[in-house]
Amino acid sequence: MARHRDTETVHAGEPEPRIGGAVAIPIFQSAMYVDEGDPGYHDIRYIRLNNTPNHEAVAAKLATLEGGEAALVTASGMAAITTSLLTVLSAGDHLLVQDCLYGGTHGFVTRDLPRLGVAYDMIDPDDPGSWKGKVRENTRAVYVETISNPLMGVGDLAAVVAFAREHGLVSLIDNTFASPINFRPLEHGFDVLLHSGTKYLNGHSDIVAGAVVGSEELLAGIKCMLDHLGGSLDPHACFLLHRGMKTLALRVERQNATAAHLARFLHEHDRVTRVHYPGLPDHPGHERAVELFDGMGGMLSFELEGGLEAADAVLRSLTLPIVAPSLGGVETLVTRPAATSHKGMSPDERSAAGIDDGLIRVSVGIESADDLLDDFERALDAL
Repeated sequence: MARHRDTETVHAGEPEPRIGGAVAIPIFQSAMYVDEGDPGYHDIRYIRLNNTPNHEAVAAKLATLEGGEAALVTASGMAAITTSLLTVLSAGDHLLVQDCLYGGTHGFVTRDLPRLGVAYDMIDPDDPGSWKGKVRENTRAVYVETISNPLMGVGDLAAVVAFAREHGLVSLIDNTFASPINFRPLEHGFDVLLHSGTKYLNGHSDIVAGAVVGSEELLAGIKCMLDHLGGSLDPHACFLLHRGMKTLALRVERQNATAAHLARFLHEHDRVTRVHYPGLPDHPGHERAVELFDGMGGMLSFELEGGLEAADAVLRSLTLPIVAPSLGGVETLVTRPAATSHKGMSPDERSAAGIDDGLIRVSVGIESADDLLDDFERALDAL
């Protein structure tokens, strides 16, 4: 009988029998293992080859939660993204990629891939009718985000899958903002999904990690590339990621609820000009989000009357949220994407993507919703 996802966060991927009787999997802080026979190169037991007991346990847990045949963990979210793209793309190929992306992904696609002989075109994820005109004979893949960073857009994900199948493309999706608690892309036909494990999967702001989930066939190729590029995750970080994922369902459910309260409060405040949150009925992707997602996520962003000056004043006034980049942890984090996650983009690129310098992004934590709303109300009323 299939078990609930809340149960799988705790029990999936645990070694059976328990190693030495330990309830928690031990940290295998060993770089190499005894040679047992004559395995192929990528099967040699070695940290860089991503196959220690700690790697395998966290990968098995994630594959179960996302409904994938196989999973890999990597040294960072960007290691997962770049390794996967470099596996499915070669010199002379062409990539379709959504037009509002995490800044690191945007930089890799627009600056690094062209140096390697890979061309790209941006697509509007809300306008499937415009995609066909950008397909070339050498187009190999399409890349999107479940919820875009930092404007919380929800593209036509069902159309992406159908389009990829029609044109023989590998479909890749960054599922970091949703987590497998709110959305599982493989169930909807995507080929490869990616995570920054630093964020919701780990949930405690104390490691950097990434993950890739998909079919055994695709993951075998991505593992070979990962082994060569060396983006392996340390066993101690694997242990922390594995431990963090055990509370993923509890954390995300709390963050979903609090973010919805905060978004409604900000939407009604007279100093706020716009709130980006898919749970609000006036969000352009709201109907898609309701249809696809089990929860609307713990991420939102908003804009203020007074622009950058007002945003800086609010960030200085808040006392509970921590002004810091990243997201998905137990503590609420606030940041201006123009100064952090998207600082690598030029002002013109940010403007074209709709990222205002005064935009504030909020990663809602697990604090009391009442305390958090009181703090935001006080900071906004002080403007």
